[in-house]
Amino acid sequence: MAVNPDEFKASLGCRATGVSIVTSRHGDHVHGMTVSDFVSVSLEPPLVMVSASETANTLKFIRAGKCFALNILCAGQQDLANLFAAKENEDLRFEGLETDKAVTGAPLIQGAKVNLDCKLVAEHVAGDHVLCIGQVEHVNIRDLEPLVYYQGKYRVFAS
Repeated sequence: MAVNPDEFKASLGCRATGVSIVTSRHGDHVHGMTVSDFVSVSLEPPLVMVSASETANTLKFIRAGKCFALNILCAGQQDLANLFAAKENEDLRFEGLETDKAVTGAPLIQGAKVNLDCKLVAEHVAGDHVLCIGQVEHVNIRDLEPLVYYQGKYRVFAS
């Protein structure tokens, strides 16, 4: 018998993860959502995977635009993570937010620790989520401390 969703979520909370915002563009419209994790899939070619609920509006943009960016947040960007995680006011998430347009067209969040610009190359349905695999086309890396999520709280590394 499988564990229930609450037990599963509690067990996953015992693992520290980075915090990222997945962004995408289709035409003139942009969308994004906070994710607690993504997976590196391959070095050659450089592939990453992000999981999105089948009901997530951002998934529609990833599929239509055939691209996404993973914006790995830095310490101090908790409010941004919360904004992109909240279901209400989804259409206002980018209001006042400074972004650059990636090679693929996906929005890159300025000030993030890392931006990974990805072209969607595959997707696979897994339970109630879709696994989106992207080939990394471009990377920006900044020398900043990462934002970490552990046991339901944002954390930063101690020196």
